[in-house]
Amino acid sequence: MTDTGDILTKTEPDLSAFSLADKRILVTGANTGIGQGIAVSVARAGGAVIAVGRSAMDETAEKIAARGGQFETVAADLGDPAAAAVMLDRIWDEKGPLDGLVNNAGIIRRADAVDLTEADWDDVMDINLKTVFRLCQSFARRVLAQPGRRGKVVNIASVLSFQGGIRVASYTASKHGVLGLTRLLACEWAAKGINVNGIAPGYIQTNNTEALRADPDRSAAILGRIPAGRWGQPGDIGDAAVFLLAPASDYMHGAVVPVDGGWLAR
Repeated sequence: MTDTGDILTKTEPDLSAFSLADKRILVTGANTGIGQGIAVSVARAGGAVIAVGRSAMDETAEKIAARGGQFETVAADLGDPAAAAVMLDRIWDEKGPLDGLVNNAGIIRRADAVDLTEADWDDVMDINLKTVFRLCQSFARRVLAQPGRRGKVVNIASVLSFQGGIRVASYTASKHGVLGLTRLLACEWAAKGINVNGIAPGYIQTNNTEALRADPDRSAAILGRIPAGRWGQPGDIGDAAVFLLAPASDYMHGAVVPVDGGWLAR
């Protein structure tokens, strides 16, 4: 409070470092779960969301519209890495430059390692890692082609970027790859105006964890290890993504931040 004589006035906080106003952010896989949480958080921070995926995103659109946010969708099959790269270029040409890219879309296949099929391995690696690289590559090429332009990339990794897991061989391999790729791209692009960072979600209430949450023994074992004592919510990841997309994180490069309720600290 500032004393101005007879009137006490409160200085308004300056939160511009955490704002995404006038920023256009592409988010993959925003139809549900973590991607939806990211899209809603970006919109709440003032960013315009371009959501990419092959499933309907009506629910996400409704959530953002209720907050007066900007949201548009682009249909694309992210299982085709080459097509994904072309899609980003088309968005840039037809809708204007992007300020940020969030690589969230991913899939999981559960099986004992001895039973995992080559098709399941390839499907997971294509979406979770190869498409991530191709989108990063296309985004960076466009940013670097315009001197003075800055860009931010947020890759969604996993706590299994640091651990082995059980019955998810291709998923674990892909998420280890996302960790390494994030660090590599940060090293190459940090001095060129592009921040590349990542988030390692813990156990979040999404479609991907439905089977685990439905298994009483596995669910109890997981909750017993999480210091926060709860499953995470998509918005927990969304708000972390906003920070990594906003000016507040301008000096962060190559970080993969666990948002896991303390899982990795245990």
